[in-house]
Amino acid sequence: MQIDGTSSVLVHLACPAAHLQTPQRFNRRCAERGINAVLVPWQVQPDNLAAMMQALRNAESVAGMVVTIPHKETAARLCDRLEGVADLLQVANVIRREADGSLTGRILDGDGFVGGLRAENVQIAGRSALIVGAGGVALAIGAALIESGVARLHIANRTQARAEEMRARLALLAEKIGARTDLALSEPDPAGFDIVVNATALGMYDGDALPVSPDRLTPQMTVAEVVMVPAITPLLRAAEARGARTVPGSAMIAGQIDPFIDFVLTRRKGGGAEVSQEK
Repeated sequence: MQIDGTSSVLVHLACPAAHLQTPQRFNRRCAERGINAVLVPWQVQPDNLAAMMQALRNAESVAGMVVTIPHKETAARLCDRLEGVADLLQVANVIRREADGSLTGRILDGDGFVGGLRAENVQIAGRSALIVGAGGVALAIGAALIESGVARLHIANRTQARAEEMRARLALLAEKIGARTDLALSEPDPAGFDIVVNATALGMYDGDALPVSPDRLTPQMTVAEVVMVPAITPLLRAAEARGARTVPGSAMIAGQIDPFIDFVLTRRKGGGAEVSQEK
């Protein structure tokens, strides 16, 4: 990869940023596609996110941003417009800087997560799922599961108010698309569910508690992560020991790289679009 004065620059906003794997995948894929762009990890504290995004509006070399924990909901509020399900859920994980400095956001986490399940031949339609967590990534995954026909979706979160807010947003989506998903709040008990999702940061650090009790996992379940480092989290290790099918966090990001590139590196310009050069 050659970086020069004409390179499109993207920043990956996160806190912490040490665990990020998207920049490596993104940059490798840009090189494969002959696109002169680079994604750089930036650690930004939540209190500084608004000021940082405002500054990026004025940087003409900046094509956009990839956004991860804990910034996805705040970043969505700081966008000028949101596309697709991001507008309904008010959460974004990728933002394009338009030619006039305005910001357009989308959410691709859910698409990537469902793509990871399908790559492992996990059936979604008609099945039941438990999501632990109620942040931006949990919202996106819940939306994608509903769009994929999940029959029962329960939400477990440490803060009840956050879980209720997530349930309400997902209910709006279900109503809009005519889905009859059973949406409810739950304890973090995986018993009776086909798919169990850890959509929290638990497992990223040594000593973290498990998001669900491992004794309640069974071989009939699929246990999926959003944590990417370590590659095999304590939850996945416990699930494997009990014969459950596992899907690592890396599967969620793998399916998003080309959509990230296609979305961010297409610049709006007046009524048309300016696309970064691709050889």
